[in-house]
Amino acid sequence: MVEKIVNIIEQNGDNKWSRIYEWVMLIAIAIGVFPLMFRTHYTLFSYFDVISCLCFVVDYILRWITARVRSDKKHWSAFVTYPFTPMAIIDLLSILPTINVLAPTFKAARFSRLLKILRVVKIIRYFESLEIILSVIKKQKKILYAVLSMAMFYTFVTAMIMFNAEEDIKPGTNEYLFDSFFDAFYWAVCTLTTVGYGDLYPISTTGRVISIISSLVGIAIIALPSGVITAGYLDEIRERKAKKLNEESKKQ
Repeated sequence: MVEKIVNIIEQNGDNKWSRIYEWVMLIAIAIGVFPLMFRTHYTLFSYFDVISCLCFVVDYILRWITARVRSDKKHWSAFVTYPFTPMAIIDLLSILPTINVLAPTFKAARFSRLLKILRVVKIIRYFESLEIILSVIKKQKKILYAVLSMAMFYTFVTAMIMFNAEEDIKPGTNEYLFDSFFDAFYWAVCTLTTVGYGDLYPISTTGRVISIISSLVGIAIIALPSGVITAGYLDEIRERKAKKLNEESKKQ
């Protein structure tokens, strides 16, 4: 019985109940976040909230009682550790906003809306592409962390150089272009990511030369994680296909 539930909630079984469960949860997520696109709260949204919450509660309970079967170690400790896993915490936090409907005294509108946004994260379970990307990020976290550290260090150094090099006064304002180091750091991040909002830009020749160099290096740094994730994505697809073929051959 437990194995059947696992096949349904994890979409492991290629059957109609698994597909029905998937669509029910996707609809629950959709109606759960739909009210966030409106400033006005309508009565219908309260029903949406309660219905989606009931689906989330059922899903949470089913995943909790099947935690041992779904864990790699198949140990009873999975029951204890499951509520503390990242997705379980997200599931719980996505349920809490419904307290606003059931008990208005607990209402904190802004905080509640922010928690409801977490319901979108639940879609990861039902879209394989997103799941693969998260798996790739988890496997390549050391490389990605190294790239992130390098980007932050380069941004900090560039901001410090620009903050001390760009000392010209902005025309018509009688103020420094970078009034604080935070302004310089903000500019460095925008330059590194090649966003270029245009609200802050160097006006001296020295500052423009630094900006050119920063932009060129920024393109290379930003391209690094894209290549790592792309290569990891392709490897993950190959591994999943090989695993699936292996499981099918064992069944035969």
